[in-house]
Amino acid sequence: MLGTYYYHQIIRKTIVAFGTLFNEIYIKHEDSDNNQISEIKVPLSYGPSQKFLAKIKQQSDLSKPIAITLPRMSFEMTSLAYDATRKTGVTQTFKAVDAENNIKKVYMPVPYNIGFELSVLAKLNDDALQIVEQILPVFQPGFNVTIDLIESIGEKRDVPIVLNNISFQDDYEGDFSTRRSLIYTFYFTAKVNMFGPISDSSDGLIRKVQVDTYAGTDRNTARREMRYTLVPDPIDAQPDDDFGFSETIENFYDSKVYSPTQQTDIWG
Repeated sequence: MLGTYYYHQIIRKTIVAFGTLFNEIYIKHEDSDNNQISEIKVPLSYGPSQKFLAKIKQQSDLSKPIAITLPRMSFEMTSLAYDATRKTGVTQTFKAVDAENNIKKVYMPVPYNIGFELSVLAKLNDDALQIVEQILPVFQPGFNVTIDLIESIGEKRDVPIVLNNISFQDDYEGDFSTRRSLIYTFYFTAKVNMFGPISDSSDGLIRKVQVDTYAGTDRNTARREMRYTLVPDPIDAQPDDDFGFSETIENFYDSKVYSPTQQTDIWG
């Protein structure tokens, strides 16, 4: 099992899908007559908010035209934990078909929770509130995102992204050389499924049919009387080949109940 290389990029795809949710957020500014004077697309980048705060605080020369563009958003993956509440049988498998119509055997995925933090940094409180109010109504408290987890077999699943908590920080204290920073932090959990290696299955053809017959109707006490088995001849024949069938009949006779004559009369 270990040592077989496979890489489905599930964690990477989940990170990209999470960031895509927030890359089309805008804020607008209006004058005293409620006329729109500007519209700004909020930048989004991957990384901890502490990096952006450090850049603000380390910019000592306030006369420079731009220290850092605010408002902006950043996000990062913060945790990865097993989710026992969604556990399934570890030996269960299902079959899928790849692009070449080959049947693949896939073990049931393992449930994991990926933690994310989304930080909203702004200088003006109204800018931060505009961003916050565009995010909150979407999560009630979860939002499903469809992700193509395994492209080779077309395995697409809805990944719930749940908003767990929100925190707020306003660094307004300090001297006049200290830049103010408003920070809203959103804590999310993405419920993903991690897939193992994909192995080739059999050709998927039914090559043996077995039917047992019973003389009685009581499922608990009825005894099996006869078994019919049917296999293709030759056994490795393909659907487009010219082949026949080989039939086998097994008689399960109970001498304490039936006589040979009765058996012949019943089954011929």
